[in-house]
Amino acid sequence: MSVIRKAGIGVVVAGAIALIATSVSIAADISGAGATFPYPIYAKWADTYKNETGDGLNYQSIGSGGGIKQIQAKTVTFGASDKPLSPEELEKSGLVQFPMVMGGVVPVVNVEGIEPGSITLTGDLLARIYQGKISRWDDPAIRELNPGVPLPPQAIAVVHRSDGSGTTFIFTDYLARTSDDWKQNVGASTSVQWPVGIGAKGNEGVANNVKQTAGSVGYVEYAYAKQNNLAYAKLVNKAGKAVAPTTETFQAAAANADWVNTPGFSVILNDEPGDESWPITSATFILMQKRTDKPEDSATALRFFDWAYRRGANEALALDYVPLPENVANLVRDSWKQITGPDGKPVYQVTN
Repeated sequence: MSVIRKAGIGVVVAGAIALIATSVSIAADISGAGATFPYPIYAKWADTYKNETGDGLNYQSIGSGGGIKQIQAKTVTFGASDKPLSPEELEKSGLVQFPMVMGGVVPVVNVEGIEPGSITLTGDLLARIYQGKISRWDDPAIRELNPGVPLPPQAIAVVHRSDGSGTTFIFTDYLARTSDDWKQNVGASTSVQWPVGIGAKGNEGVANNVKQTAGSVGYVEYAYAKQNNLAYAKLVNKAGKAVAPTTETFQAAAANADWVNTPGFSVILNDEPGDESWPITSATFILMQKRTDKPEDSATALRFFDWAYRRGANEALALDYVPLPENVANLVRDSWKQITGPDGKPVYQVTN
C-alpha cells in the first residue's frame, strides 16, 4: 500500500496530522510543520523510526509558509520549507537551516490519451500556459514540440497552489529562469499573483484537483504524481534534451551543487546543466531554533534526523527522493553544534 494512501491524503488536507499514533509517552514525540513536498518520505521514516525507537513524529503538512511561521513562533520543534531562507532571514529569526532530502517537481496533466511521459513541454511553454497565453492543448506551439501526439482541441484548466508553498517557489523560480516574460511580470516566490487558474492546498490538493479535472495541468512533487497515477510531462532541460523525472535525473541535477560554500545550505538546483539533469529539482529544508529553551525536544528531533541520514536512504530512493551525499550529511551534522540550550551548550552530540 502506498505511503500517501496509507496516511490518507484527505486527512492531511484537513489540517494537522499525527504521522504516527503515539503509544508511548507524548514527551518522546517530535513536533514539526511545513512543506507538503517531503511529506511522503517523512511519513515513511516516521513509521520505521517509531517501530525501532518508540519515538513518534507529529507533522502538520501545511505548506512551507505555515512551517516557517510556526517555527518562528516556537510552536513546533522544527519547521520544514522547500524554499531556503536567506542568511539574513535566518539571522533575524534566530534559526538554523539544513537540507534533509532532495526531489523533483513535475508538471502533471489530465488529458485523454496522454500517458506518463508521452507529452513534452518546455519552461517557456509552461510559463505561457500559466499566464493564459496558451489556453488549448492543440495550440500550435505544443503540437510543434509533440508531433504525432493526439492533442485534443480542449481548453487547458490551470491548477496552482493556493497556500504559501515552497513547491510554488521551486516551480516559479524555474519559470523565471526560462522565461523573461514570467520573470518580469510574475516572478518567483512561495506565493505569486497567478494570471489564470484555480488554487488548491498542498501537493495533495493539486494532485487531487488535476486527477478530477479533465484538461488540467498542475505541478506536484514527483511522489504525488506517481502515487496518484498522474501523467507527467517530460521537460526540455538546459542542455536541450527532453528528460523524464527519475531518481537518476534528480541526482544528475544535484551532482555539482556547492553545498560547502553556500551559507545556510540554501542551494537551488533548478535548470542545472547536463544532458541528464531534470530541470525542476530541489532540496527540502529543516528549520530549527538556534538557541532553544526546550533542549530535550530539539535533541529528540536531531536524533531522528541523524537516524534518517544514516538509515533512511533506501526508503527515500523507493519513493523517488534523492538522499543527501554522505559528505553533505556530515557537513549538516557538524552544523548542529550551533543549536544550543539555555546553558549555551549544544543540545545534541553527534557520534560516529
